[in-house]
Amino acid sequence: MALLAQVSAEPLSLDAHLQAVASPDAGAVASFIGQVRDHDPEANGEVITLEYSAHPDAGRILTDIATRFVEKFADAGVRISVSHRVGLLAVGDLALVACVSSAHRAAAFEACRDLVEAVKVELPVWKRQSTEDGTHSWVGLT
Repeated sequence: MALLAQVSAEPLSLDAHLQAVASPDAGAVASFIGQVRDHDPEANGEVITLEYSAHPDAGRILTDIATRFVEKFADAGVRISVSHRVGLLAVGDLALVACVSSAHRAAAFEACRDLVEAVKVELPVWKRQSTEDGTHSWVGLT
């Protein structure tokens, strides 16, 4: 099973994720980069930082999510690399990187899109959004 899944306090590298899914039989690689932006509909002003916190089991849960997609797309031979960052991030920093390789583009696109959506819904990660005026709000807490 070709799989890299991690929750990390270190900066994320697109190159490392691309290398993790590289294979001579992969004709397609689909990727997603989620980066910190300077605005949010829920923010009162310009966003300057996000601070991500994760449940202690987040790494295992991310591995479970990714494994599920490797198994779901086993016939297409997908390889998956996905990481979510925790800690303090500035505008432009990478918060989520996902890469999926496959022999054909349709499976790579579908698996990558569905993987990212599953991570956003299922991974127990929360963010504290800070704005230029010094206020902050939590996103993802229920």
